[in-house]
Amino acid sequence: MTSLVSSFTHPSPGKLFCSSSYFKGTSIASFPPLVLRRRKNQPTISIVCRISSPPVANETSPPVGRFRLDNLGPQPGSRKRQKRKGRGIAAGQGNSCGFGMRGQKSRSGPGVRPGFEGGQMPLYRRIPKLRGIAGGMHAGKPKYVPVNLKDIEAAGFKEGDEVSLESLKARGLINPSGRERRLPLKILGDGELSTKLHVKARTFSTSAKEKLEAAGCTLTVLPGRKKWVKPSVAKNLARAEEYFAKKKAASAEADSSSA
Repeated sequence: MTSLVSSFTHPSPGKLFCSSSYFKGTSIASFPPLVLRRRKNQPTISIVCRISSPPVANETSPPVGRFRLDNLGPQPGSRKRQKRKGRGIAAGQGNSCGFGMRGQKSRSGPGVRPGFEGGQMPLYRRIPKLRGIAGGMHAGKPKYVPVNLKDIEAAGFKEGDEVSLESLKARGLINPSGRERRLPLKILGDGELSTKLHVKARTFSTSAKEKLEAAGCTLTVLPGRKKWVKPSVAKNLARAEEYFAKKKAASAEADSSSA
């Protein structure tokens, strides 16, 4: 209970000022006016008006009363004023306000960009980098156009038909666009295939190869695009292939003669 004492010399006998309120500002509680008269040879009378204290509102309970423009505001403690540095010694951060004595970083303006080290070789240029695929140049990009066996079975190929990148495009199974138009075909082993077909692709998964061979299909592995090399390197590669071919033929002839 909150006790408030009202004396004879109260400036406004018809109103009571309450210091505690649900909203910002000072609220005024009205009560009937009191008319008090003092008689001679009697002590001063004090009247105590007891007003029940308002219940403490929980954080989860909605505010009591009507919202107005004069009581709208953020929750207490939810907003904090930003510290204004460099506004004199009376601001509370001292003479230099934590910026130091002199230098570019202590003066007003944009300062220096992140990573700048005064002109010397910065850290992000001193450390080594991985080039190419090791550095993530093509990391995560698809290398093939995948097609499962169940999709080939559902396409309705007849026995002896050819399954290739062009035939799959014609039947609408795949519709590569952008970078995928230059990617080769890869056959995956999800599903089953019961028709004997001629399958041409760049590569086959292990399960797809086993299922296609069990179904009696003909598999053709298409060669990839040759990487461009310098003419001198291409000449040396051709000489190496010729040398190893002669050596393999000589060893095969020696084995046949000994047998």
